[in-house]
Amino acid sequence: MLDIPCVILSGGASRRMGEDKSLMPFKGFDTLIEYQHNKLSKIFSTVYISSKTNKFNFPAKLLLDQSSEIFSPMIALHAILSSLKAEKVFITTVDVPFVKQSTFELLVKNSLPNQLTLAKDISYTHNLCGVFSCSLLPFITLLLDDDIHKIRALRNHIDTYQEVLFSDVEQFVNINTKDEYNKYIL
Repeated sequence: MLDIPCVILSGGASRRMGEDKSLMPFKGFDTLIEYQHNKLSKIFSTVYISSKTNKFNFPAKLLLDQSSEIFSPMIALHAILSSLKAEKVFITTVDVPFVKQSTFELLVKNSLPNQLTLAKDISYTHNLCGVFSCSLLPFITLLLDDDIHKIRALRNHIDTYQEVLFSDVEQFVNINTKDEYNKYIL
């Protein structure tokens, strides 16, 4: 078991899905968020859910972000890193349920010297699948003060950043639309 807190981001607007994707049934679970929480609780010592409200029908540790109008992963990161008393935190999203345990383990292992360690495949850097150091909080605050909400901007402001390359692209599939959901629910 990985001795680092894991936070599942579940506070997005789900615009492309047309409804809250975290609350849709998935793989025998009442909701996608419950599936993710169950899976990650077997890998990480502590699992939290970051959301704008407590919309869940199962017991979970919640980290509520205070901005009810803006849907921004940077605002969620600020709330998470401000709340948790941990040196590093693993961040992932509710809509990537196929990431392998070995991927989580390798990202944590490679995070030791870095402020930010992210998963990458042959096409994309996955800005919300990796280990974030609490030392990033001042940089995040500066970016938010300038109304910058992209994680890409955070990567450009730090010295100790690493991307870990994975050949299995399919594990990073995002479930963002009804078509994607229907393809992967079975």
